[in-house]
Amino acid sequence: MARIDLDLAHAYRANPTQDSDYALLPLKMSFRDGGAYALLGPSGCGKTTMLNIISGLLVPSQGSVSFDGRDMTRATPQERNIAQVFQFPVIYDTMTVAENLAFPLRNRKVPEDQIRKRVGEIAEMLDMSGQLNQRAAGLAADAKQKISLGRGLVRSDVSAVLFDEPLTVIDPHLKWQLRRKLKQIHRELKLTLIYVTHDQVEALTFAEEVVVMTRGKAVQVGSAEALFERPAHTFVGHFIGSPGMNFLSAHSANGALEVAGTPLVPTRELPPGALKIGIRPEYLRLSNAGAAGAVPAVVQQVQDVGTHAMLSAEVDGGVVKVRMHSDEQPPSVGDTVWLRVLDTHTCYYKDEELVA
Repeated sequence: MARIDLDLAHAYRANPTQDSDYALLPLKMSFRDGGAYALLGPSGCGKTTMLNIISGLLVPSQGSVSFDGRDMTRATPQERNIAQVFQFPVIYDTMTVAENLAFPLRNRKVPEDQIRKRVGEIAEMLDMSGQLNQRAAGLAADAKQKISLGRGLVRSDVSAVLFDEPLTVIDPHLKWQLRRKLKQIHRELKLTLIYVTHDQVEALTFAEEVVVMTRGKAVQVGSAEALFERPAHTFVGHFIGSPGMNFLSAHSANGALEVAGTPLVPTRELPPGALKIGIRPEYLRLSNAGAAGAVPAVVQQVQDVGTHAMLSAEVDGGVVKVRMHSDEQPPSVGDTVWLRVLDTHTCYYKDEELVA
């Protein structure tokens, strides 16, 4: 295992001159020894590029990669001692489950008694002890991906295990089981794990820290709670949560804040000028007309989603989502209601960045 430090940028075209030329904009980032990380973002945001630079499959066009303080920028994956698990299972169909799991160890001339012990441990963790003598060709897709995961985990001496969307081909129920199993394995083996995904549920349930990426930039690194409660960028607010954070245009001047044409008293000191306020649907509450921190809204839709009602309302030409609480009576479509948009959960943004 190793601490991995990145100080780099990458462009697939020569002589990049603007942000859009870069697959990865200049960044500095560290992955601590034994940590569980997720790289989260939409397709094309630079997740796989970063993973391939860490693994050694790609050399960054600028900057360096260090493992435990050693410059490994041009080192091969073998020299970095990296294990990588890909989106589609990479296994040998003619081998048994046990032979597939043992393959990375036999390549490194590990003694057979140690191989048997380690294969047994990993198979037990993956609930595959009863399938060790089965040929891989006859197994279902989820079992084959378990083997692929096991081959990445079977070596105890790796610097890090990298996962590139490994659960894409697995059905939703089995995804949940495998995510839970990966968390358990991380707790037991203390390996450095870096997991690429576009699925926020996968990222937030697996990782201790999530790197949220967009357009080649890492916009926030933090725990699930930090990403939900205090998004550092409006993109994080949109991307994390279902539905995402609500945003309303605001203007700050002389200690006052105007939102949707309504003068409000902000909950903190703010810079002057154009701002956005962000508040999660979970924290928006119905209020009395003219109440402090509240703005008028017109109800457009009320959806019963089983555990709660989800309200859609128009505020200043935009739509906000409100998760109704059990003690609130849902209004009717067309009603004018007041929503409390300023409280301790409200975030303030200037130029899309959180006001510190």
